[in-house]
Amino acid sequence: MRTEHAIVHGASFAGLLAARVLSDVYGSVTVVERDTLPSGTFQRRGVSQGHHLHQMLSAGVRRLDDLFPGIIDELESVGAVVTRGTGDPSEFHLGVGDVVFCQSGRFTRSDDMVICLASRPLLEAVVRARVRGIAHVRVLDGHDVVEPVMGPQGRVIGTRVVARATGDERLLEGDLVVDTTGRAASIPAFLESQGFDRPGETRYDVNLSYSSQLFGIRPGDLDEKVVLAVPTLRRPEGIGIMAYEDDTVIVTLIGLAGRTTPTESTAFLEAVERFVPAHVMAALRSGEARGEMRTQRYPVSIWRRYDRLGRFPDGLLVMGDALCSFNPVYGQGMTSAALQAVALRSCLRDGPEGLSRRFFRAAATKLSPIWWSNRFLDWAIIPSAAGPTSLQKAVNVGMDRIYAAAGSDVGVAETVYRQMQLLGRPTDVLRPSILTRVVSGNRRARTPG
Repeated sequence: MRTEHAIVHGASFAGLLAARVLSDVYGSVTVVERDTLPSGTFQRRGVSQGHHLHQMLSAGVRRLDDLFPGIIDELESVGAVVTRGTGDPSEFHLGVGDVVFCQSGRFTRSDDMVICLASRPLLEAVVRARVRGIAHVRVLDGHDVVEPVMGPQGRVIGTRVVARATGDERLLEGDLVVDTTGRAASIPAFLESQGFDRPGETRYDVNLSYSSQLFGIRPGDLDEKVVLAVPTLRRPEGIGIMAYEDDTVIVTLIGLAGRTTPTESTAFLEAVERFVPAHVMAALRSGEARGEMRTQRYPVSIWRRYDRLGRFPDGLLVMGDALCSFNPVYGQGMTSAALQAVALRSCLRDGPEGLSRRFFRAAATKLSPIWWSNRFLDWAIIPSAAGPTSLQKAVNVGMDRIYAAAGSDVGVAETVYRQMQLLGRPTDVLRPSILTRVVSGNRRARTPG
């Protein structure tokens, strides 16, 4: 494989991971980023979601530590909250409707359930410093990407960039260009302008609104690391609270199907109180709001199906949200980027022949179970204007049975938690051993006393 120069569009989380993987193969790697990137931890202008709830799921933690050995220990040393294979369910409070998942007993399959809780700025800062520490990786910040440049034989030969401070434009020549510029990426339009087909899109409406506020919490006031109230079909609203660095917690209110979330502090706290136990609310009221409340909307989940294109230019790839953008409620975006980076590394090891086709297919294999699991869950909890269908009602009855059993059976609760962490398969909850426990758990729930 030609090992001269690779170019990454965007120093997003996906872009940084792409640069790390490319550095194993290419003699030099340039990451082009429109934001100015000083050292240290800061909210990046180009990451509006950086003000909201983030977590590195267990499936992503393993891949991240593989790409950057020791990085989870490093994150923990600078304040990230890391739960390492905990068998204690009391560290989590998960409510679904009137059910609170079992918080007694022990998890028995928790060795691989390592969760990294930290703000997006801290996660990016640590990863960005690791990438900048690679001698042949350069971060070209303060530059806009204009578009890739096509050579005479249908191959991308680089990309045009513009310095934001001066307006000067130049060509960066490269053997491979990887676009990670997010949902608004312009690659579909670029393909069309060069005589290629635009990728088809698999999409569905979410109509999500979410508001977030960071709180400083007194040490010892809140034992739980994660507090979740999951939206349901009957109440398509919920909340996520997670422990962060510097004795802070992020509180994110969620509204699906057009439900709006508060934008004012008093209304925000009143809404939070509807979802959380009294001791959690007391910890927040005893704490201190830090920074501004932030509200954002997410209209639609999109998967651009580059894997289905018959023709695609050599020398170009697409990763991250530019490829597939998940409902942020499930906190899977950074883990998805890690899974794609691992897929790219495997494809690069197999040589240059048909790289784009092989990568998009490998990425689709990683993305497909997450996409369809999310599609199923969203479909089950987002009401339509015409009201729920008979099938939707039936699905919700089944899910209610699983959740009811999780309220008293730690084994069922652990299975659901593992699915949320993208461990195992989405169908694990349908294993006969788990279904037997679901039936027993619902019998107990219906038995007086």
